[in-house]
Amino acid sequence: MVQKFSFTLNATDGRARTGVISTPRGEIRTPAFMPVGTAATVKAMLPESVRATGADILLGNTYHLMLRPGAERIDRLGGLHRFMNWDRPILTDSGGFQVMSLSDLRKLTEEGVTFRSHVDGSKHVLTPERSMEIQRLLGSDIVMCFDECPALPATEEAVAKSMRLSMRWARRSRDAFGDRPGHALFGIMQGGVTPELRAESAAALREIGFDGYAVGGLAVGEGQEAMFGVLDYAPGYLPEDKPRYLMGVGKPDDIVGAVERGIDMMDCVLPSRSGRTGQAWTRRGQVNIKNARHQDDPRPLDEACTCPACHNYSRAYLHHVFRSQEIIASMLLTWHNLHYYQDLMQGLREAIAGGRLAAFVAEFHATRAAGDIEPL
Repeated sequence: MVQKFSFTLNATDGRARTGVISTPRGEIRTPAFMPVGTAATVKAMLPESVRATGADILLGNTYHLMLRPGAERIDRLGGLHRFMNWDRPILTDSGGFQVMSLSDLRKLTEEGVTFRSHVDGSKHVLTPERSMEIQRLLGSDIVMCFDECPALPATEEAVAKSMRLSMRWARRSRDAFGDRPGHALFGIMQGGVTPELRAESAAALREIGFDGYAVGGLAVGEGQEAMFGVLDYAPGYLPEDKPRYLMGVGKPDDIVGAVERGIDMMDCVLPSRSGRTGQAWTRRGQVNIKNARHQDDPRPLDEACTCPACHNYSRAYLHHVFRSQEIIASMLLTWHNLHYYQDLMQGLREAIAGGRLAAFVAEFHATRAAGDIEPL
């Protein structure tokens, strides 16, 4: 008998929650940060290295994988887990956001989206039904509904029209997903920054019924203040006994603020993208390893970090290999960033479980405000 997908809420502290999502491929401790493996790889990292940072789950990208190498090919090769050598849970997004943001030549209708590939210009049609089929072929543990995500700012009329289309697509996604024991389907709340539209979207999703719920349509240009304004109320519209996923977020202070407001899952390309551009995230804020001030510094990026970059290498070395365009620079900085993010999630989980989240958050902000370590 296949183990069912389930969510157990273990503790709360204010609106913040900690628990466990159980899947046939393993448990996901929440709050959870999901590293992004867009094209079946977390860039500059081996899968076992990603796991070593503390990650319980990865995110894959439907849009990119359907174009290259193709969902049918991945299925023939044994599914995405075997293909990329990751035996733990994988969440795949629906492809809707990338279709809207990456494909300049696209046509949106009630049926779905017709677009041309950014890779080779080939024509494709993505509908709720096709998105569900692609994610089934990939073998995703957590599947996302197909939706439209309009960029902000946008008029309330445009956001409302888009949200209602997404809710119709959510119903079709639910029907096409069917009964798949051990796999989960998440609905995506839309509605921009308007409480009434968010409430309408949440009500529609709850009526359909999903295994988890995402807060979509944020981190798309509205700014942190507006995002937190939505998160002050939107998670409360969703079922308490289901996971809540904030899509595409974010910076460490975004994550802490989202967790404070009741979010259980997040993803973002930022840790790996920053690592490839010489940016390191530390307890004391962001470090630009390209800066000349690091060229003679024997200290680690973060004296409290136990990742390989901090344990074995100096800032001077990291500065050197990045300026020399050596591949190891991207590897070490990405490893550090992912390690830092997972340490942050572990700290949040422990703080919530111990009823001391407020103190944890106050220390988090105070340490960051103090800035990078003093120069030699």
